[in-house]
Amino acid sequence: MSEHAPRVAVIGGGQLARMMAQPAVALGVPLRLLAEAEGVSAAQVIGDHEVGDYRDLDALRRITEGCAAVTFDHEHVPTEHLHALEEDGLAVRPGPEALVHAQDKIVMREAMSRLGAPQPRWAEVATHADVEAFGLPCVLKVSRGGYDGKGVWVVRTADDIDEPLAAAGRTGVRLLAEELVDFSRELSALVARAPSGQAAAYPVAASLQVDGVCNEVIAPAPDLAPELAARAQQLALRIAGELGVTGILAVELFEARDAAGETVVLVNELAMRPHNTGHWTQDGAVTSQFENHLRAVLDLPLGSPEPRATWSVMVNILGGDNPDVGRLYDGYPHALARDPKLRVHLYGKGLRPGRKVGHVNVYGEDLEDCLERARHAAAWFRGDLGNHSE
Repeated sequence: MSEHAPRVAVIGGGQLARMMAQPAVALGVPLRLLAEAEGVSAAQVIGDHEVGDYRDLDALRRITEGCAAVTFDHEHVPTEHLHALEEDGLAVRPGPEALVHAQDKIVMREAMSRLGAPQPRWAEVATHADVEAFGLPCVLKVSRGGYDGKGVWVVRTADDIDEPLAAAGRTGVRLLAEELVDFSRELSALVARAPSGQAAAYPVAASLQVDGVCNEVIAPAPDLAPELAARAQQLALRIAGELGVTGILAVELFEARDAAGETVVLVNELAMRPHNTGHWTQDGAVTSQFENHLRAVLDLPLGSPEPRATWSVMVNILGGDNPDVGRLYDGYPHALARDPKLRVHLYGKGLRPGRKVGHVNVYGEDLEDCLERARHAAAWFRGDLGNHSE
């Protein structure tokens, strides 16, 4: 790599950081990683890494020394540390003023209210009485630290309130109540935005969640009215601009009906990093979300978000309960022989039930064919179709 290429620091050693490595190599941009432990997903492929705690400002300063910018695999770096890095003169992307909206769900809800963005009814709550006054049933969420369904409770009776109140009390975080939306499906409006203000919007995707974890994604969302798709993209672009986001912004949405019976989209959550609902772009779009994230972090012109085919399908490979499946690599002979156009992405993570350990991408002109191929491959890797070592 050129000694003149800007170096980018990445905080967090998960699969999102791992998948930034490939476009970084293609762009000739060196990465430096702060990993939480040796051997984690991204540390396997980013040689320039150090093990450290993202909550330790000294560790953050060491890993970012000499870097042109810093970006993130997750949203959990303390906001005050990000301000300190900015004060040191480092380009923090996304910056703390933007990232706090992905770190704190109450801060995000307040911002969506200021912007007039459509969202579920919500309130901050602290006691049984607060929750009951808000109204049951509802959803309770810890304001910080929740992910993949963790830190989220559907509360239907007064007895259900105890656990979330106790969890918030133990961690010292605020608690958010939201109306339990009767949605038809979940959508994701993914955009990239550079500091210069240039932005690019990917097709709105539909995602299927199982037990709070994303299971599969279809892009574009089937049967989504063009005007509603455009409204969702415009909403995501406006949020990115108003909040000053740099990099990828995923606006997770509910598709629902309002009191008049009209189909609407409501903001569920924000993520300011490459996102599971954008993994299809690795193979199904001209420019992947990972490359556009790096381009934005370095304020380079963004690449085209256009799809390569009519349909793209991503299905996550989750660790299963089949004890005969010890190595995901054993799934390759069958999966690749059956479908030479299949694209497989494994994360180098140990297997355990429900854990995201990889995903498969398929794109083409026939949606049902794409779904069958992607689902079959993911099930084979999970061991649900009898895959095992001989």
